[in-house]
Amino acid sequence: MPTSIKLKINGSVHSVDADSGTPLLTVLREQLDLTGSKYGCGEGMCGACTVLVDGAARRSCVTPIGTLNGKEITTIEGLEKQGQLHPVQQAFLEMGAFQCAYCTSGMIMSCVSLLQTNPAPNREQIVQSLQGNICRCCTHPRIIEAVQIASKKMQEHAR
Repeated sequence: MPTSIKLKINGSVHSVDADSGTPLLTVLREQLDLTGSKYGCGEGMCGACTVLVDGAARRSCVTPIGTLNGKEITTIEGLEKQGQLHPVQQAFLEMGAFQCAYCTSGMIMSCVSLLQTNPAPNREQIVQSLQGNICRCCTHPRIIEAVQIASKKMQEHAR
C-alpha cells in the first residue's frame, strides 16, 4: 500500500507516494523526472543506475526507498553546482570518456564516490572501484584517464 515518504535528493526534500519497497530508480525516473540514472539490468550488476547515498555509490535499481529515511541522495543531476560541472563530469567531457553514454552517469557517480574516499587512487584502484560498472563501448581506458585528471584537479583545488 503506497504511503508518503520523504526523500532528500540533491539537497531538496521530496515527498513521494510509493510502497517502501519501491526501487529508488523507479521513483527518481517516474515520479521526480530525474532521468540521468539509467535502467540497465535491474539487478544492480551493470552500474547504469548508480547514485550516491550519503556519499557512497549505490545501485538505485535495487535500493528500496524505505531504507533511505534521513539519508542524502545525490544523482548525476545534483553534481553540477552554480553552472559548474563536477571535476569528474568535466574530465569525462575533456577525455571523450563515452560513446553511447548510457553508462556515463553511473560511471561518473562511482568515480565521484571513489574520489571522496580516495582522493589520489592509482590505476588499479580505479579499475577495482569500477568493477560493477559496465561500458559496452569499451571506453574504459579514457574513463580511467578522466578519473586521474579529475583527481589531480581536485587535489590542486584543495590546496
